[in-house]
Amino acid sequence: MGSKERILRQKEETRSNILIAAREIVKEEGWQGLSMRKIADKIEYTAPIIYEYFSNKEAILQELTCKGFGILTKDLEAAKAESDDPAVQLEGMWLAYWNFALKNKEMYQLMYGVEMTCCAQRNTETDAPYTLITNVIAKLMDQENPKPEVIKQKYFTFFSVIHGLISINIVGNGLSDEINKQILKDAISGIVRYIKE
Repeated sequence: MGSKERILRQKEETRSNILIAAREIVKEEGWQGLSMRKIADKIEYTAPIIYEYFSNKEAILQELTCKGFGILTKDLEAAKAESDDPAVQLEGMWLAYWNFALKNKEMYQLMYGVEMTCCAQRNTETDAPYTLITNVIAKLMDQENPKPEVIKQKYFTFFSVIHGLISINIVGNGLSDEINKQILKDAISGIVRYIKE
């Protein structure tokens, strides 16, 4: 391997290590505990080195937000691929959304501003989950030839219920896992029935 390739690989590794360290700090201390100094200490670099990769903490948060939306999108695509039936796809995708949020609570907080300021700037990554889900909603409503604003309304009906339940759980006033799953399944199946009518 040439020196240029080695330098590029080392830079990418350092960048990745910064992001990994940031997530670890957040898991231990919450988002309010994250600072450039703590990241530098965790990876045993000086703070100025961190600034060579990210101009400020917000740049790190934005990068983590994009990574979170990338992971969520892959989870939604995998759930969608499990069936050709739009109703089944929709249920699977919202369950995947739920599972992502509970498995990646800190990331979800950042992506959607739960108990903190949201860091997402609209881009391809942040729009991908919305696009995937609304495409399936449109298929489910295909015989009605729905207008974009109607599809958007149906999406936000789903989103408000599921995001609300997730937020309740993240904040710490959640219900048991069994009750949560039943509420979630009831809500999803009810909204799917409503869309199909």
